[in-house]
Amino acid sequence: MCGITGWVSFDRDLTQHRTDLDAMTATMACRGPDAEGAWLDRHAALGHRRLAVIDIEGGTQPMGVHTGDGAVTITYSGEVYNFAELRSELLRRGHRFRTRSDTEVVLHGYLEWDEAVAERLNGMYAFAVWDARADKLVMIRDRLGVKPLYFSRTDDGVLFGSEPKAILANSLADRAVDLDGLRELVSFTQTPGAAVWCGMREVVPGGVVTVDRTGLRERRYWTLPTRAHTDDRQTTVDTVRALLEDVVDRQLVSDVPRCTLLSGGLDSSVITALAAANLGDEQVRSFAVDFVGRENDFVADDLRPTSDAPYAREVAAHVGSRHEAIVLNHAAIADPAVRRAVITARDSPLSLGDMDASLYLLFQAIREHSTVALSGESADEVFGGYRWFHQPEAQAADTFPWMAVFVSGARAQVSDRFNADITAALDLPTYIRDRYASAVAEVERADGESDHEMRMRVMCYLHLTRFVRMLLERKDRISMAVGLEVRVPFCDHRLVEYVYNTPWSLKTFDGREKSLLRAATADLLPQSVLDRAKAPYPATLDPLYTGALLQQCKELLTTDDPVFDLVDRSWLEDMTRRDSGAMPIDVRNGMERVLDLSTWLDIYRPEIRLR
Repeated sequence: MCGITGWVSFDRDLTQHRTDLDAMTATMACRGPDAEGAWLDRHAALGHRRLAVIDIEGGTQPMGVHTGDGAVTITYSGEVYNFAELRSELLRRGHRFRTRSDTEVVLHGYLEWDEAVAERLNGMYAFAVWDARADKLVMIRDRLGVKPLYFSRTDDGVLFGSEPKAILANSLADRAVDLDGLRELVSFTQTPGAAVWCGMREVVPGGVVTVDRTGLRERRYWTLPTRAHTDDRQTTVDTVRALLEDVVDRQLVSDVPRCTLLSGGLDSSVITALAAANLGDEQVRSFAVDFVGRENDFVADDLRPTSDAPYAREVAAHVGSRHEAIVLNHAAIADPAVRRAVITARDSPLSLGDMDASLYLLFQAIREHSTVALSGESADEVFGGYRWFHQPEAQAADTFPWMAVFVSGARAQVSDRFNADITAALDLPTYIRDRYASAVAEVERADGESDHEMRMRVMCYLHLTRFVRMLLERKDRISMAVGLEVRVPFCDHRLVEYVYNTPWSLKTFDGREKSLLRAATADLLPQSVLDRAKAPYPATLDPLYTGALLQQCKELLTTDDPVFDLVDRSWLEDMTRRDSGAMPIDVRNGMERVLDLSTWLDIYRPEIRLR
């Protein structure tokens, strides 16, 4: 795992721009705390920050190969889990290697197959190759978009980076956000290819971007395919189990300490159990987040019917993991310095408030013990775990399913915090409707598929191409802010493709959510966890946290902060008059968003273009 950045310019001599490249690369220091590298040629400059995970001594970057026709150089981020097989194949084809790193395998794979190397990779990755033989840059991103990669065209080339901040460090970048950028920030749609900043785009998941003297071209080497599913129930369950075992086996490969994230829910428990079984005598470490007094003061509600801690301890005892709960207090979660770290990591004023702050603190604590963590992220999107998958009103809604359930809360957080002029200019209902229509138009119907099965296919597609992207981006940015590599086994594209094409009737054959996952792993887990209802990532309910937010908002109101050019000051004044002990969660969330927005404006100083 690493941070990458670079600059291609066909009208400049970039060997004279080392200072600019260093500034871009420095923004990626958190992603790669172990080493820094730079490579400059006349028309290309590549920067790299390294988090050493595989071949600690030999995997330094940027890495190049000198051919008879010119150098080919790569700056690479992520992990390719089938690199050993690819290395063997390349050896048979005559390639020779100097290191044990997956980076060198990808580089030689490019030499052998050019851009088509992407189709042979299994993993999470984003990389750029400067091919001096043709004076071209090739940027490639993994299929599910686990690892980020952004680019911005210039008059004579392109800037790119793992995060927008790397591009923004170059004076050629436009530090402005227009209405479409604001819409992406607050609409909860995550349009593939879109980026918040003017002139900036992301390499789409499963995408290839090529830049040469003739211009810039984009194409996709992978999209979520529709295929016939002919396996019966038992074969399907067995296939899911076999895929999971193979995925976890591959993703445990590491030259540095590993662990798992264990909440006590089905998804993280499955990953922890499989890891424990795979490692055998090597005891797996597991970590969870908790809050001071939460277990004793826990009050069940519709969203979180059970507390995580007892289930996490039960799973840890059942599989023999060395488990530790990271217990946080309200002061740490409300700390403005933590908020600033989160907003800096995300490059965005849209966070999940206390849940992002606690995730940052959790990852920070884990990083003291491990460099790699396996997560249960994305199982709900793959196997249909969210409750709205199973609610008739969400199934019938002509919008994104998660908005059908949370639409009132989401609109309260978005429209009520902005002033009336900006709310009208954003016209979010139209934007969301258009984004939804374009997403649905991408879905291919299977032959003979019923209307209900097609509708559920659409819902699964929306989650796997939009909703999961928001969660993966959150996970990547916050984990990499502390130099922790979080792997996501449920995003293996083979598993995603197989389960996506399994009929909904099979995904729910026992009348519950995630039927296939439960059946495939029933022998690994305590019955209590198999029977447990889904509970999302925990939020603190401590009134002292809400009180700290109120105080911070009151202090903000005494200033001429530029946030009030966007936010309705009177709305925030009204909110701060409320009793912190009886404050509705949507109001608390709204205050978090205002503080986030203020922090983002202070860090990035963007020009806001409303016309």
